[in-house]
Amino acid sequence: MRLDKLVSHVTGLTRKEARALIKDGRIRAGGALVRDAAFHVTPDVAVTLDGEPLGDAGPRYFMLHKPQGVISATHDGEHMTVLNLLDEPHVEKLHIAGRLDIDTTGLVLITDDGAWSHRITHPGRGCRKVYRVWVERDIDPALIDVFAKGVMLHNEKHPTLPAELVLLGGNECLLVLQEGRHHQVKRMFASVDNRVTRLHRERIGDIVLDPELEPGEYRPLTPEEIASVR
Repeated sequence: MRLDKLVSHVTGLTRKEARALIKDGRIRAGGALVRDAAFHVTPDVAVTLDGEPLGDAGPRYFMLHKPQGVISATHDGEHMTVLNLLDEPHVEKLHIAGRLDIDTTGLVLITDDGAWSHRITHPGRGCRKVYRVWVERDIDPALIDVFAKGVMLHNEKHPTLPAELVLLGGNECLLVLQEGRHHQVKRMFASVDNRVTRLHRERIGDIVLDPELEPGEYRPLTPEEIASVR
């Protein structure tokens, strides 16, 4: 990570203010004075300001627009992970609050706040997730009532919690879930003999995927977005 970005993140200063500190010779990396704001800092290098260590900035919260082909995992020996897309210090301390399949796109929330992510992922919290779904065949309007009552999935002991289905015409719809079972959207449509061809998560609770984010891009959550989960 660039030195100015790391200093900005940890101190809360703007990038311009962080660069001024570096230029003034107040920052050391690995014990050496560094005046280059673009200097690359690895996680194992200690950074100090006026001789004092720069520690972690506290809980971090990000939204990421997950592209296809990227897995929702902290590390993987074969595929790129969502954490590989983040240019942040101590990225290994972050985790994913609500995973997506490798071929599913859309909103992923990433944090190092375990209690916060638990409010998103635990079914008892009722955090609603909104998915845009495309399937092979046109959707029967009767599925609105079927999904609202809950459906029994293969190898499950209990039916799904009530889900809201919003028809968008033809083979496209929105599906609103309040739980996150393994491959749930795909399995729900498979239970009615229809196959999901494309899946995109648009929303988690009150947090909506930023339309300015291209696939693979991310940004910190706003204070309002963070507080909406609490």
